[in-house]
Amino acid sequence: MKLISLNCNGIRSAFSKGLKEFIIKENADILAFQELKALEEELEPEFFKELGYHIFVNSAEKKGYSGVGIFTKQKPKNYEFGIGDKFFDSEGRSILIELKNFTFINTYFPSGTSGEERQTAKMNFLDLYLKKKNVWEKKYKKLIICGDVNIAHTENDIHNPKGNAKNSGFLPEEREWLTKFLDTGLVDSFRIKNPVQKEYSWWSYRFNSRKQNKGWRIDYFFLTKNLSKKIKSSKIVKDLIVSDHTAVVLEID
Repeated sequence: MKLISLNCNGIRSAFSKGLKEFIIKENADILAFQELKALEEELEPEFFKELGYHIFVNSAEKKGYSGVGIFTKQKPKNYEFGIGDKFFDSEGRSILIELKNFTFINTYFPSGTSGEERQTAKMNFLDLYLKKKNVWEKKYKKLIICGDVNIAHTENDIHNPKGNAKNSGFLPEEREWLTKFLDTGLVDSFRIKNPVQKEYSWWSYRFNSRKQNKGWRIDYFFLTKNLSKKIKSSKIVKDLIVSDHTAVVLEID
């Protein structure tokens, strides 16, 4: 199976830059998109249906903001929106689908870059999400969790670790949370296959960052350890320019 995750930074904008062609070419079994900034009817659902996808969209209450979608060729047994918190669920941040051999979760984690209030909200979300992950694992056993986590985990995941040490997305407490998250029994699929490689999935639109490859790796596929031996490959797509992020791809048996 091929699974793809991408923060679109507006799916309609990404469509205009070549995302449709990428979707057709890759022919993935599951597509997980974050930051749709659109309602389901604005996503051109017929395009996905013609390609054989079942559509699950969790849009934010605020128009043109956040939102996540899963497009899956295998029909789920069950699905679930949100993490059980009224504030964050109004922002359309998570979808779970239960498939035959594993449960798949797509999440758009909050950013804290806009100020102290949102950073506090981000840390609250992280605490809630860890608790929810533990509930999911007890219920479903085999999990694949993907999305834009808005945290670069190690110095190998960011172009300038010293310069960004006090910036949201690379704060010590955020990185410590991600270590704790993994320590609950998850693996970072990219690091399983690329232990020390420096590749990035997001670049600022400022300072010509993408051309200079001054980026951050903040988009992930996490798997429970009982699925780790199923990983065939885990990579970052280098030539897709439809957003300030690029796609990450996981292939599993």
